[in-house]
Amino acid sequence: MLASLRWVDPPTTAFMAANPDGAVQQSVPVEHVSRNLLAAVVAHEDAQLPYRSGAFDWDELVARAQAHLRGDEDPSGSTIPQQVAKNLFLNQELSAWRKAVEAGLAAELAIAVDDRRMLELYVNHAQFGPTVYGVCAASWYYFDTPPDTLYPDQAVQLAGLLPSPGHVRRAPGGGLDFQVEDGLGWLSRSHVLNAQKRLPGHLERLGFQPIEDLGITGLAADEPDSDDDCSERPQEVADLIAAEGTA
Repeated sequence: MLASLRWVDPPTTAFMAANPDGAVQQSVPVEHVSRNLLAAVVAHEDAQLPYRSGAFDWDELVARAQAHLRGDEDPSGSTIPQQVAKNLFLNQELSAWRKAVEAGLAAELAIAVDDRRMLELYVNHAQFGPTVYGVCAASWYYFDTPPDTLYPDQAVQLAGLLPSPGHVRRAPGGGLDFQVEDGLGWLSRSHVLNAQKRLPGHLERLGFQPIEDLGITGLAADEPDSDDDCSERPQEVADLIAAEGTA
């Protein structure tokens, strides 16, 4: 049981089992991640994370299960703890069985891991592109900048990629390009456009309060330098950009 264990970082083998196609990823402490990005992610993916007890609301979980059985659209989507459980320990299969296992793992994780750490795990292992995982790689890949300096519009674009990150690539010179070979760029683009329409007003209204309620205070740019602050472009990201010819 996870609740009986002291939490440690998941091994790379667990992450690669969940993402077997080869991932460009490097973790960064949440203190070194732009509050713009953290606020956008919480608002977009799980606004109740700072205020909910447990990994999810049981009534919402039941409603999601019933919608799945009816073949209806998911009414609420997975919470951040559920997505962390999926990203770290499960594959990307869409099935009722995997969702049930995901919910059980998420419930255990929520006992063993506090919400601040949960958000840190999420932004470090969430998918932001076909092979790009985590905000350290994503900020350098798309915007040529470390994660502590992401502007609000950049943060909103990255948050918008989270529901559908597989149909986008870096644009020449930086930015997001949805003209991809699989022809499904419109899907990722639609989610980004939705985020650009919805999130700015939400962020203007609440500011960084939800992030502060998670125990993350101050600004990332004011944090002292550290060896793991992702202040330099990871070599794997540089290699990916060079291979794509989008520098």
